[in-house]
Amino acid sequence: MISPKQPLPKIGMLYLDHVLRFFDKSNFKGWPDKIEQVVYHWGNDKQRFINEVKRKKIEVLIGNIPATAYETFREIARELPEVKFIPSLDTQFSNKSKENVTHFCEKYQLPIPKTRIFYQPDEAQAFLRSTDYPKIVKRSYGPSNYGGYFVHKIDSVEEAERLFTERRYYPAYIQDFVPMKADIRVMLVGHQPVCAFWRRPPEGEWLTNTSQGGSMDYQDVPQGVLDLAVRVSKAANAEYWACDIAVSTEDEYSILECATAFAAFPYIRDWIGQYLMWLMAPDHFTKPYFAERNWEEIGKIDSSLLRTMRHIAFGHASYSTDTGEYAPADEHYALHRVARASGEEWPSEAWNFQGMHPTGGANPYLQRQEADKGTTEQKQVQSQQPDSGIEDCCDLAEEASQISTETPVLPQPEELVAFFRGVRGIGGSLAEEIVETLGVEGTLHALNEEPQQLTGFRNLKQKKLEAILSNWSECELIC
Repeated sequence: MISPKQPLPKIGMLYLDHVLRFFDKSNFKGWPDKIEQVVYHWGNDKQRFINEVKRKKIEVLIGNIPATAYETFREIARELPEVKFIPSLDTQFSNKSKENVTHFCEKYQLPIPKTRIFYQPDEAQAFLRSTDYPKIVKRSYGPSNYGGYFVHKIDSVEEAERLFTERRYYPAYIQDFVPMKADIRVMLVGHQPVCAFWRRPPEGEWLTNTSQGGSMDYQDVPQGVLDLAVRVSKAANAEYWACDIAVSTEDEYSILECATAFAAFPYIRDWIGQYLMWLMAPDHFTKPYFAERNWEEIGKIDSSLLRTMRHIAFGHASYSTDTGEYAPADEHYALHRVARASGEEWPSEAWNFQGMHPTGGANPYLQRQEADKGTTEQKQVQSQQPDSGIEDCCDLAEEASQISTETPVLPQPEELVAFFRGVRGIGGSLAEEIVETLGVEGTLHALNEEPQQLTGFRNLKQKKLEAILSNWSECELIC
């Protein structure tokens, strides 16, 4: 007797205003029921969002959450205990910041460059004055390094102090410099590698980002790198995942970045959709098959085509022999079903160091219980002290609170045009062309997430792009 199929869960796409959408309904080709959409509008939108999810009776919410909304969605998930978030908030812990990546790797004893994180300016300064160089300094908050623009190699204490004075990164996130041959990005679905490629620095340089002149190739990714990526994905309990792994000059591996938020060709997002449909409804959908090391052949296709190719599928090879010596062995990497974990692995009360540190344990993303006491007196004392170069904890708490509780105010088109015109080498006609072509939101996305997109405009090459990013990092419009 054939057992009846289980009913399909009600799924919804989780979107946020002003944030690039990773998934589209078309990534879930063949899903027979209506796929809902729920958009978070920032500001004081938490309760409305919760009510909409309940009203639409959504059982599974699918989508990535940006760093600035992570703590808010921790609270939302607690208010929706019956809703399954894919990926879970615990899986997305590493999306929020570099420091979270460090905590994650340290907990699971995953290899990373030796890292120090400081929340007190005097402790950071003492370390910088006593440590050996070179060191790597990164902006911790948020997953994106803007093509390597917020990653710095410093060779002396003078460079370090000048950097923090100019950039004011908080917390101070400092790593040992690892001389690298290259790094390798590995993308996984269900703990199975589905794409991997080398990123090699230009001769005499150390940054591997293609926007900084680095090169890519897909051939001969070491098995040890893929094994490590699988281990990291399993530790995160990730339905889909990507990690950047450094290959040192001594052929040692270490984790540089990892997250569920990553750039992926459309066909890879289709593969994730196929996997998630099977994961949610195995009675209705067959287990997808992804050919091992498929990227070695697919990667030979021009990237301009890969950006548009969709719905790539693979068939299983079959062999028939008398003795079986040529029969295909089991795949080296199996496609796993990722099960929902119970409880919270990374509760904010214990792990939101950016929030708890300046307020003695309170969550800075929540409204303060009482007005700041002694603020005027503190600022008078601070004004008499030399600038440490590292953001003041109280100032950061205010900034973090504003990020989570205020609706982002988009600049006017003329403000963006004025910004571009203020960059050396960018004339008025080019500034207007950029904003008119991309629109306000598209321009902001290019500046914040995909700056290399701007090099598609006439006479805008890498040197001008670097000038744009330098000005944008100091801009007061919306950064």
